[in-house]
Amino acid sequence: MVTEPRIERRSRLSDDEVRAVIALVDDVTAHDGVRPLSEHVVLHLRYGGDAPARNFLLYDGDVLAGYAHLDTTDAVEGASAELAVRPVHRGRALGRVLVDAILADTGAGTRLRLWAHGQSSAAVELARSMGFKRERVLWQMRRSLFAPVPEPQWPDGITVRTFVVGQDEQAWLVVNNRAFANHPDQGTWTIADVKMREREPWFDPAGFFLAEQDGRLVGFHWTKVHGVHGTTVHGVHGTHDNHGHEPIGEVYVVGVDPSLQGKGLGPALTLRGLQHLRSRGLAQVMLYVDETNTNAIRTYERLGFAKWDVDVCFLQQ
Repeated sequence: MVTEPRIERRSRLSDDEVRAVIALVDDVTAHDGVRPLSEHVVLHLRYGGDAPARNFLLYDGDVLAGYAHLDTTDAVEGASAELAVRPVHRGRALGRVLVDAILADTGAGTRLRLWAHGQSSAAVELARSMGFKRERVLWQMRRSLFAPVPEPQWPDGITVRTFVVGQDEQAWLVVNNRAFANHPDQGTWTIADVKMREREPWFDPAGFFLAEQDGRLVGFHWTKVHGVHGTTVHGVHGTHDNHGHEPIGEVYVVGVDPSLQGKGLGPALTLRGLQHLRSRGLAQVMLYVDETNTNAIRTYERLGFAKWDVDVCFLQQ
């Protein structure tokens, strides 16, 4: 007997509901090879969430068959959503049911953005079929760490050390938000965002490099390793899992203060992080970059990276 799906809307989820959503996401990830929710959403699910965010739980009988997260906290980008439908429940247009519920919730005055992780994601076809148009694309790029990593060439007066928990958060945040002032995801971080990541099992200050000049923080490279202690692949927005494969490194965030940009500090910091990841015996490293950031793409290509996959943001028309 096929039951009619029902949707329950929550501003916050209970602990049991969070566990059920994470289990659903893990099921989707194992089936698709791509994690359907961004790091931001997963972190806020686990650690309490943005108060204005909305959660949509889609039940088939008593079974959680689908989930959607609606983020209304970005004053620039507006409302954005991500969703997942359990593989065994697909083929019944449940993704469309979730999107229709989100659209009813946001109202006619808001143009919804819908993220699809991975170019083969079912969310891509769903967005297109509902009249959403491709608006923003994030490239995932990868590089072999078996290939040589050149020595960094540092600008004059630069010293490099690793991050100290409890000491460097505020100084790092200032440089990060200056470096990414025009970036829709990275440029509005708070101390709470930093501390959430410090609680994650992948966090390792030994892989978090800070560049200083005359005692002032001017740049950084925060690396990450996936596939160790059950961690998965999460980019700044993108989320490709590494289920069943070797651990993989990530150029999580590289940032340079605007006063030092254009002097080669970014590539030098990138190479320092690659050296660290290579020293850990990793075979590959990945990163995310906006498709429109052609200067960064060219830099990464010179460092041996190549396009691997994409995440796409679709805009309601």
